[in-house]
Amino acid sequence: MDPESLIRYGGLLLLAFSVFCQTGLFFCFFIPSGGLLFTAGVFIATGDLRENIFIVCSLLIIASCLGNITGYWFGFKAGPIIYKRKESRFFKRKHLAAAETFYNKHGNIALTAGLFFPLIRTFAPIVAGVIKLNFSRFVLFTFIGSVLWIASFVMAGYLIGIMPFLKYYLKYIIIGIILIVTTPVIIGIIRNLNKQVKQPN
Repeated sequence: MDPESLIRYGGLLLLAFSVFCQTGLFFCFFIPSGGLLFTAGVFIATGDLRENIFIVCSLLIIASCLGNITGYWFGFKAGPIIYKRKESRFFKRKHLAAAETFYNKHGNIALTAGLFFPLIRTFAPIVAGVIKLNFSRFVLFTFIGSVLWIASFVMAGYLIGIMPFLKYYLKYIIIGIILIVTTPVIIGIIRNLNKQVKQPN
């Protein structure tokens, strides 16, 4: 079922539930949340979704935050089991150690920007829980990421709804939003790699 049909059938509650599921339940990574958010913005502009845009964004931000906390909790509880698991071709403890190092160095921006990418927004909270990332820090930056992610996609759809001539530029608008948010992550990673290369052995 496409995003338009899902919203017409389930309304705001189904939309909020889909955001919660994709950010909190690892088996729901396939849900097209980006498309749903954009379509919601269009529907708000055209009147097909009668709720106020502020109410819609607020509810979806709450759903995203609760989903992230659920994913973190699952990772936190499952962490001991995962660490005790025998290493295999597909599981290496060093990968968890690398994830912990990455989060410690780039966690703030990574948690914020990760929500813009489908698979990352589903699994990043779980990894954060597994490596026991500071919970207060986790909540703060996933909240910031949720605000940016929800507001940007809903507003993009809303702008297309009230100004259809912008539809031609839609892909550029979305790419621009993603670049603005993710560029600091890329720069931070490159700088860190350069420092490691320059360090004497």
